[in-house]
Amino acid sequence: MTGVRPKICASIVAADLAPVIKVASFVDWFEVRIDLIGSDWREVAGHLKKPWIACNRRTEEGGKWRGSEADRIKELLSAVELGAGMIDIELAAPDLVKVVKAHKGQAECLISYHDVKGTPPLKELKEILESERDAGADICKVVTNAGSFADNMTILQLIKEYPKLKVVAFAMGAAGQFSRVLCPLVGGYFTYASIEAGGESAAGQVTVGELRKIYGMMKA
Repeated sequence: MTGVRPKICASIVAADLAPVIKVASFVDWFEVRIDLIGSDWREVAGHLKKPWIACNRRTEEGGKWRGSEADRIKELLSAVELGAGMIDIELAAPDLVKVVKAHKGQAECLISYHDVKGTPPLKELKEILESERDAGADICKVVTNAGSFADNMTILQLIKEYPKLKVVAFAMGAAGQFSRVLCPLVGGYFTYASIEAGGESAAGQVTVGELRKIYGMMKA
């Protein structure tokens, strides 16, 4: 692992800035979860000193947004004006084309797909990723749910299939933690982590501190 520094994106799920500041020097990005933080998300974003990703996850893919789809997108797009360097928009979002066009050239577009029930075969995952690419993604994100160790291998293989693309791919759930750790080690653009225990934005997410310890042990 000499010379390789796995990139970490820490998910912010609450308005408390103290733990965010504590891990800031150890991460590359923050993910501002608008749907989880609530109305205070702008104040949180305003205090960030690292690049941040705006995410307002739809309920169909594990998010907690309770308003209309139009309002969800409005909140998401407003993040670009506040300095978001990247926008996370779902491949299945009704307004995908509108969102991609609206901020092209202003912020990077991460197009995501989440299967909260399982891990499809590699062939299907490749079709999903290629749809993200063709829709204008700067970063392609494919997340599944692991029911077995083998699912880790399937989702990680997806990264190896597209060495020229920026890909984030891993599996959720306790059985998928292996893929979360290995994602950036096998060519993934970055992996996600929780800021502290109990603050996970998705099942199986490990903390920034845990990832630092693991990656530290792997240095030559």
